[in-house]
Amino acid sequence: MEASLTARDRVGIQDFVLLDTYTSETACLDNLRKRFHENLIYTYIGTLLVSVNPYKELDIYSKKQMDTYMGVNFFELPPHIYALADNAFRTMMSEFNNHFILISGESGAGKTEASKKILQFYAVSCPSTKVLNNVRDRLLLSNPVLEAFGNAKTLKNDNSSRFGKYMDIQFDHQGGAVGGHILSYLLEKSRVVHQNHGERNFHIFYQLVEGGEEDLLRWLGLERNCKHYRYLVQGNCAKVSSINDKSDWKTVRKALSVIDLSESDIENLFGIIASVLHMGNIKFEADARGYAMLNNNQEMQWVSKLLGIPNQVLQQGLTHRKIEAKSEEVFSPFSVDHAVYARDALAKAIYGRTFSWLVNKINESLANMKEGVIWDSSRKTVIGLLDIYGFEVFSVNSFEQFCINYCNEKLQQLFIELTLKSEQEEYEMEGIEWEPVPYFNNKIICDLVEEKFRGIISLLDEECLRPGEATDLTFLEKMEDKIGGHPHFVTHKLADQKTRKTLKRGDFRLLHYAGEVTYCVVGFLDKNNDLLYRNGKEVMRQSKNAIIKHCFPSTEPDSKRRPETVVTQFKNSLVGLTEILMMKEPWYVRCIKPNEAKQPGHFDDVLVRHQVKYLGLMEHLRVRRAGFAYRRKYEVFLQRYKPLCPDTWPNWKGTAAEGVRCLIKHLGYKSDEYKMGRTKIFIRHPRTLFATEDAFQVCKHKLATRIQAKYKGYKLLLHLKHVKQTMSCLIKIATKIETCWRGMMARRERQRRAWAVTDLLICSRFIKGFMNRHQPACTDNSEYLAFVRHSYLTRLKENLPKTILEKDSWLTPPPILQEVSAEDISIKVLQMIQHEKVKYSVPVVKYDRNGFRPRLRQLIFTQEAAYLVEEAKIKQRIDYSSLKGVSVSNLSDNFLILHVTCDDSKQKGDLVLQCDFLFEALTKLSVIVNKQNCIHVVQGSVRFDIQPGREGFVDFKSGQESMVYRAKNGHLMVVSL
Repeated sequence: MEASLTARDRVGIQDFVLLDTYTSETACLDNLRKRFHENLIYTYIGTLLVSVNPYKELDIYSKKQMDTYMGVNFFELPPHIYALADNAFRTMMSEFNNHFILISGESGAGKTEASKKILQFYAVSCPSTKVLNNVRDRLLLSNPVLEAFGNAKTLKNDNSSRFGKYMDIQFDHQGGAVGGHILSYLLEKSRVVHQNHGERNFHIFYQLVEGGEEDLLRWLGLERNCKHYRYLVQGNCAKVSSINDKSDWKTVRKALSVIDLSESDIENLFGIIASVLHMGNIKFEADARGYAMLNNNQEMQWVSKLLGIPNQVLQQGLTHRKIEAKSEEVFSPFSVDHAVYARDALAKAIYGRTFSWLVNKINESLANMKEGVIWDSSRKTVIGLLDIYGFEVFSVNSFEQFCINYCNEKLQQLFIELTLKSEQEEYEMEGIEWEPVPYFNNKIICDLVEEKFRGIISLLDEECLRPGEATDLTFLEKMEDKIGGHPHFVTHKLADQKTRKTLKRGDFRLLHYAGEVTYCVVGFLDKNNDLLYRNGKEVMRQSKNAIIKHCFPSTEPDSKRRPETVVTQFKNSLVGLTEILMMKEPWYVRCIKPNEAKQPGHFDDVLVRHQVKYLGLMEHLRVRRAGFAYRRKYEVFLQRYKPLCPDTWPNWKGTAAEGVRCLIKHLGYKSDEYKMGRTKIFIRHPRTLFATEDAFQVCKHKLATRIQAKYKGYKLLLHLKHVKQTMSCLIKIATKIETCWRGMMARRERQRRAWAVTDLLICSRFIKGFMNRHQPACTDNSEYLAFVRHSYLTRLKENLPKTILEKDSWLTPPPILQEVSAEDISIKVLQMIQHEKVKYSVPVVKYDRNGFRPRLRQLIFTQEAAYLVEEAKIKQRIDYSSLKGVSVSNLSDNFLILHVTCDDSKQKGDLVLQCDFLFEALTKLSVIVNKQNCIHVVQGSVRFDIQPGREGFVDFKSGQESMVYRAKNGHLMVVSL
């Protein structure tokens, strides 16, 4: 509030409480209009937020805007729905109690959008973890699902909620959203089978037909044309320019998966939606005796298939009624009218119960998923969102409008009670005398509707349940008889001559707190009964569709007593809702639509004035202005206005209350203009606050001028000081640069001399290495031998033979690179095999045949045989004639298996070896043996002989780490990178 007090002439006053003429509807209207034309759609009445639908996109809902309003005091910034959401959240966290935000307004005023904005704010502002993000996504995506199945186009709103929704969001002690729960109220099921001209059925039907994939539609037996389905064309507006059913279908399809519905659940759900469309196309005609019989068997077959109910059973359920006579059951055939009624009743029951099932599934997915915590509605960390139907007045108002407007009466009563209560509690807490506030108490209307035995609900139920020929007109007559003298009730019969002209004979009129509404009594009894024939339930229980089986459980009692009527169930649910809300701290969002045509920039004074009246804004304003227009904590008031008093500026050293007392004494406040509470100052008239604010603005300019002059002088002094320091610094810098330069040049000279010494040492070591080149490798010749090796390999790179088997074409290596050195082989072994001429020797690891233990060995190739040697002992000799082949894997494991012929059981079997020079060893072996095809590359596993008659296996696989071990199956497992 304080941030924009100076802009009040241009953009209006952002808190109605500060209006001097607060009792004037015209002044309130002017303020709303002025702000609306400046795209300022939000205005406060204290902590209540008034929101006017702009009917266009405004750039006020970005992430930057959210960050701006996070953690800021309520009146510190201009009014915004983020401010209300943030303050409700921070109050909950600091006081650890429950809160709810009541969003109300006429259909099309923006209630659903306001609910979405609050949810999105909590999604961004709350702590983020994997679990919390999961909850957040499900909270957000529950909205498009519930909108698809519970919203529809009406004459006043293209996305009207046709059910009431209350959502609890549960937070943990750190402020993270950890769960949620949804309650739904009074789904308008009659819309499934009938829509008024200019209205549509629920969105999901059109989304499925227009956006469903070709394969899905084929499976459901649907055509991509809404005009082919009776339940979709009664309003004659299947296509709406503002609604993109194809795009919405994709959103809903994705959301169904995110809220944890399985693919089978989704298939069953779409099957039910399609079955309702097919059911609407089922036609009946009268046979010779006047009984109903089916005219379109193909549609019946689709319903039967999609719901998994035998065709004959379904046909009998739609054309016959089961009557129990003593111990016998008799099926009585329907007339055509009764069959149509039974079909429509079944379609409404299927859709209504499926909607309840869907809400329960969403609740299951929103259940608290934080580890170790379960959903607990009694936890004091809950914010509730109540997005309830707005007050509705159509050209023809029926049973649904009666229930909706009764709900609004109850909420208005609760609103006034809670507002008066909170205001009175604040005054009492601050020690200020409470002054009674006159307001319209709508308890008289609530009693007219819900009073036991005499209220409209009791009379309607009595007429629905009494035996005999009860009709809508007998219900009207009963109301005229019982409540005919009530000042808020009138009918054609009871009205005076002038009023009678505005009422039809089947109408009754109620004078609500929001104004007069005329209801057509036709259909009241039918809709209130909402009867589904018992054999209709029995037919549904035979369904193989899992959702239908859940919605029509066999455990549901088939009591001969009639179930509670719709209006009684609704009344009881409102009582439960009221109890929930009374246990929480309230916050309010009042939504207003500026015109009926949904045009941006157009402000209809008559329409807005009517909404201001029935939303109770004037009553709320009068309650808030019960004596005082402005109240602020002492600390906030003193911090803002302390420059106005020399004693409080720049700092006040006493308590905040004493500082405020000193400040207002200096300002000359009169005793009747303010009250000092325990923690706040209360200012009675807005003009007193505005005068203080104007004085503050003047003072602020003076302060700014003084600060500016002081700042300019300070900057000049700084500049002079800077010039002096710069000159001094330049001398120091020049000296330092010179010192650094000389040091650098000296270091370079030392480095040059060191390099010369290093080069001399290198030459000396090279000459010494050359002189000792024929000696065994040692420190004297190691660098030279490395040079020789490098030089040879460099020359070899340029002169490689065409094939590795052309021995004569290889460059002659220096002695250091000779392949075999007798010195590497034990003298004793050399003596034993010297007659065979050693060709090649290489170190290997040999794996035992039993247990696969690794052993260090040397593999020697001679002209006649291969030897496996352990130091001075020959462990095994393999004659090349007995070598059957060599197996290696296709991986980088360096393993080779030498397969040998074993004729004698005492002979040793195949050799399992690992060699770091595998390619070199295999090349040498193939050249010596002259068997180029003896090497086999295997994949996965290789078999080898442990000894004659006993076999073993080596398994090869790739992994993240090289390993060799004996597996549980007894095989040698070799894992390579």
